[in-house]
Amino acid sequence: MDFKDTPEEAAFRTTARAWLAANAPEFELPAGVHIEDAEEIRLGRAWLARKTANRYGSILLPETYGGRGGTIMEAVVFAEEEGRYRLPRGAYVGIGIGMAIPTILKHGRSDQVERFVGPTLRGEMTWCQLFSEPSAGSDLAGLRTRAVKDDAADEWVVNGQKVWSSWAHLTDWGVLIARTDVSVPKHKGLTFFVVDMKTPGIQVRPIRQISGLKDFNETFLTDVRIPDTNRIGAVGEGWACAMTLLTGERLGQGGEGKDRGIIDLIRFAAQTPRAEATALDNSAVRLALAGAYAEEQAEKHFQARLRTMISRGENPGAAASIVKLIYSNRYQKTSGLAMEIREMAGIAHAPDDTFTPELWYDYIWSTALRIAGGADEVLRNQIAERVLGMPGEVRTDKNVAFDKL
Repeated sequence: MDFKDTPEEAAFRTTARAWLAANAPEFELPAGVHIEDAEEIRLGRAWLARKTANRYGSILLPETYGGRGGTIMEAVVFAEEEGRYRLPRGAYVGIGIGMAIPTILKHGRSDQVERFVGPTLRGEMTWCQLFSEPSAGSDLAGLRTRAVKDDAADEWVVNGQKVWSSWAHLTDWGVLIARTDVSVPKHKGLTFFVVDMKTPGIQVRPIRQISGLKDFNETFLTDVRIPDTNRIGAVGEGWACAMTLLTGERLGQGGEGKDRGIIDLIRFAAQTPRAEATALDNSAVRLALAGAYAEEQAEKHFQARLRTMISRGENPGAAASIVKLIYSNRYQKTSGLAMEIREMAGIAHAPDDTFTPELWYDYIWSTALRIAGGADEVLRNQIAERVLGMPGEVRTDKNVAFDKL
């Protein structure tokens, strides 16, 4: 297989690189400094709006929706080139572009597509994900947040608690899954909604993390009224909608741009002094970097393969879990490798060293990512059972009504 750019891809790369060089520096985040959340979201909105105005906001979406109507490889090329810059592309953008929009396009009505897709692409709407709960994280189908229909008002009254809601304290809308029927098995009684985060009854409490940041939140919903027009898909179709959304999340993990690419890590090693001259002159470092590079390339091309399946209308199913599992583990490994290359400076850095704290943040985030979006153990079970065809674990709650569990 030839992994080099085709002439068409090379031409697109040249165009994208020139456009990024002319536009990206204006929106770059300062090195070694974590700016205020509100300022980061402001920059993120503005950067997305700039991209969308030039048909780079979503490479794969048709132009009729505000996308570029491009190919899978063009999306990969642009992500590679964009990854060279320190740009605001956090969950507040990624959840909307990579998760909310695909779900609304697949399961929503035409008026919902018109209402949400364009504004999201233009950075006018930012999104958070209201899925996990204190007692329903890895087992998402066990969630207890209830939505009860008020037929007279044509609204749903929602009560419950969500947790690990990234950027819920500052985003405009949330994607929400709630239980609408307790008399059926847990996967069948769920319904999917979108909710305005300014709706009365929503209380968001930031959670301070070990990194010092607080972009995670716990979200309380007390008698929150959601119009039925904000229901995506049919009543009881929430699990199918959630799987569409989570497939987008897992396929998007490798493109998040949080980790530094291995090429950048090789350059970094070449600039790090060692007794041998530089860290790159150390055979153990070279071996570790070679292994990391091979893993990165394998993941990149496997991810492109799955995205090609989606572009053809095929469903990769549980195979999308492979991308997330590989990426989160590789990210933790390479973050640790970056600190090891610095040796003692990776633990105790000089006062003017702004780079090492970035490595610390990368490593801390990489450990969280092995749980967020699907824990390693859950993903391995899915891959074993649904991709490899191995026997499933015994499930005593299967085909049992939720209110009997």
